[in-house]
Amino acid sequence: MADDKHLATLRDYYKRVGAFPSIPRLCEVVGLSSTSSVFALIGRLSSAGYVERIDGRVVPTKKFFARPLLGSVRAGLPQPADQSEPEVLTLDDFLIDAPNRTSLHKVRGDSMRDVGILDGDLVAVEHNAPSAPGDIVVAVVDGELTVKTLRRDADEKFYLEAANPAYEPIRPKTSLEILGVVVSVCRRVRR
Repeated sequence: MADDKHLATLRDYYKRVGAFPSIPRLCEVVGLSSTSSVFALIGRLSSAGYVERIDGRVVPTKKFFARPLLGSVRAGLPQPADQSEPEVLTLDDFLIDAPNRTSLHKVRGDSMRDVGILDGDLVAVEHNAPSAPGDIVVAVVDGELTVKTLRRDADEKFYLEAANPAYEPIRPKTSLEILGVVVSVCRRVRR
């Protein structure tokens, strides 16, 4: 369908430029010869929920950034492909529950490798979330930032534990502040 091609072109443009093109520029970007054709395209994309008009400008909606979720795929033996109509999902929908209280942090080091958090991963951290022993947290311990598992010892004192036996537990000397709880991990496998 032509609108799918135009939508793909607009997504590529948005990724490259970081903004949605103006109406006059849209003609050139999507390869249409008249502004009436562009207005018709915008109308169809708006009806489908991909864009909306705000203060005379065309802006992408959340659905514009969504990707098809094509079902599950086995990591073991192959399975028949799911032929049903895919739903759409954004990474924010999947990874983040509280967008206004969530930040991303890039992980450096291998101290959390045994729980699947590797060097270069992004962790989504929910701030002002209740934390409990066993949660993976981003914390400031004695003035330094780290990601570790929150633990409590027999004396009811909190400490931080790595998920790699090469690292000793971190017991705060002066202070331990939990900045937030790690709620998801994102990793690129191909650069």
